Amino acid sequence: MSGARAQRAERPKVIYVIGAGHSGSTILGLTLGNCDGVFFAGEVARWLRYDGRPLLEGEERARLWRQVREQVDVPPDLLRLGARPLEQSTALFRVGTWAAQRRRRARYRRVTEDVYRAIARVTGASHVVDTSHFPRRAHHLQKLDGIDLYLLFLVRDPQSVVASYGRENVPYKQTWKMGTANAYLWLTYLLSVVVFLRQPRSRRLFVRHEAFVADPQAVIGQILDCVGSRSEVPDLTALRTGLAFQGNRLLREDLVALRPHPEEPPRGSRLTALAHLPWRAVFALMRPAAAPGRRRRES
Repeated sequence: MSGARAQRAERPKVIYVIGAGHSGSTILGLTLGNCDGVFFAGEVARWLRYDGRPLLEGEERARLWRQVREQVDVPPDLLRLGARPLEQSTALFRVGTWAAQRRRRARYRRVTEDVYRAIARVTGASHVVDTSHFPRRAHHLQKLDGIDLYLLFLVRDPQSVVASYGRENVPYKQTWKMGTANAYLWLTYLLSVVVFLRQPRSRRLFVRHEAFVADPQAVIGQILDCVGSRSEVPDLTALRTGLAFQGNRLLREDLVALRPHPEEPPRGSRLTALAHLPWRAVFALMRPAAAPGRRRRES
């Protein structure tokens, strides 16, 4: 490993996507993963749950993550569901888990930092994209000294998200009722806003999924500027899905195409529309924000 590559691996730049699930983080992450020097790791929060062994198929994927696992010493009590109380938003209200959270917090942060460094060493990437979503995980990442953290707060029209959680016959997905999905969105957005605003302005970016799919060239360019990458925007018509640890069914394809298009949310429900009126006002104030049509900064 060259000196410059070794230095990048010891202090990687981590691009962490916060927000609700089903908001388009996989397509955003794999698009970034097609940029030079950027590795799309997928939902790294699941790494501890499965002891570093991806569920997705492929020998190359298995070999990469086996190399990462060999470089990380993990306490047994963090494996499987041991780290979930430190990440899940609802665990804030489970008083019975608070003592265990305090005991495991320092080890969880050490292991998480070691995983990112191992990923950077194995892949040679300067930037690692983690689409785990959890705002509480982002809070822990803000405490790590061995990485440079960049936050992307990704939001999507709530009607689309709620409808997605209500669809049946989707593999590996829990079906939620409308009230549950809206409560999840409210709690996730509340914690995400707090974490996002605590992040230095130069290392955060608010991204609307609708803006991304309408003008992916411009939005990806603005993200690359934010994270200090000089990479060109990749060919959006032939995106390699890569070797991410975990993500949605898009990763079961070898190539995907992303063509600019306006996204019209479903009509949805009046309840969802009313429940999220306050967030429309809050999100309008989020800065800095990616915008379609905006050009990249001159390098």
